[in-house]
Amino acid sequence: MAEHRTMQRGALLDAARSLLSEGGTEALTFPALAERTGLARSSVYEYFRSRASVVEELCAVDFPVWAADVENAMERADTPAGKVEAYVRAQLVLVGDRRHRAVVAISASELDAGAREKIRAAHGGLVTMIVDALGALGHEQPRLAAMMLQGVVDAAVRRIELGAAEDPDVIADTTVAMALHGVQGKA
Repeated sequence: MAEHRTMQRGALLDAARSLLSEGGTEALTFPALAERTGLARSSVYEYFRSRASVVEELCAVDFPVWAADVENAMERADTPAGKVEAYVRAQLVLVGDRRHRAVVAISASELDAGAREKIRAAHGGLVTMIVDALGALGHEQPRLAAMMLQGVVDAAVRRIELGAAEDPDVIADTTVAMALHGVQGKA
């Protein structure tokens, strides 16, 4: 029975990811979750109290996967600049991933304080990964620089999400150049 509940919970989270990546948080409703999973709406309430609790669980499950992908990419880089580039590119590669799109939709939405705090903490963990590399590059305020860098990455993510005129590779290259050289462009 416990295994069955775990499978149903997984199916609900997967349906939530799809709904979020297709239509943002407005699309994430209990009737839509019930329809996607074939469960009765009352069954959905057995697993989750509210939309916010679905979002919180998705954050708890998906953010660590995303962060681990970014961290693995950074570990393969030999230099601080290489780590910064890996940090940027790994996040932009993940834009096409449904988990990532769900996380972006969640991050952009109006959520209760608990869910917002979980997202902030997860983003904080991501930002913490790059602080040492920025310090090694000579930033006097590496934590602040890391937050600014994440803002640039988030802007690039939104640009790719919007289906901007530029090719995603061009957006990634420009974001890396911005991260490493600021508004000076290529060194």
